[in-house]
Amino acid sequence: MLKLAGTFSFSENLNNCVMLQATTLQFLSKLGKNNNKEWFDKNRDAYAVAKEDFEIFVTDILGRLTKTDPAFSQYKAKDCIFRIFRDVRFSKNKAPYKANFGAYFSSTGRKGPGAGYYIHLEPGKSFAGGGLWMPEGPVLKAVRQEIDYNFAEFKKIVNGAKFKKLFGKIEGEALKTVPQGYTADNPAIDYLKMKSFVVTTKLDDKDITAKTFASKCMDVFTTMNPLVAFLNRPIE
Repeated sequence: MLKLAGTFSFSENLNNCVMLQATTLQFLSKLGKNNNKEWFDKNRDAYAVAKEDFEIFVTDILGRLTKTDPAFSQYKAKDCIFRIFRDVRFSKNKAPYKANFGAYFSSTGRKGPGAGYYIHLEPGKSFAGGGLWMPEGPVLKAVRQEIDYNFAEFKKIVNGAKFKKLFGKIEGEALKTVPQGYTADNPAIDYLKMKSFVVTTKLDDKDITAKTFASKCMDVFTTMNPLVAFLNRPIE
């Protein structure tokens, strides 16, 4: 059964434990300008160092999350981190590598159905956030019902002052028509049309290599935790 976090917070004693190295961003920047196998093969040692640096950081984040929800203790960094190799079979973009590092933290696992938290490292394009991206039909149906039944609670979450300041609004692809079972005059219709429920906040490069980066990410996760818990509730 999926464990839902109630009051989500993290220990201040963990602050400033781990920081990412500037060389990790430098590697990603160079990869973005030299996205080909020949360059990557020549720089595999640099990739290994950058990857290890990110894994250490992700391990630290997992430790912090575990203190709020023991379900995270079953995962290791490799369970959360996305592969750097792109699947180019059905893409017009044939660049073989992602010029970023990404990690997704969910108590149901990276490939599980639950909502969670995400960190994206890419020079000049980094962000933190999360939510629920393109869930399968039964999960989406359950989430829509949860929003419909508890819209006052949902509105309170997404209209919270800190939530709006940090994330703005929930983003995600939406239906052009009213979903089956609902009417156009439903107060929650704009959210009921959505097929994803995602929030993000931009991170500057200077944030990423600061000693406070892990704490900053956890502050983002703390702010969005009520949304994640709400989205996960019908998935139990």
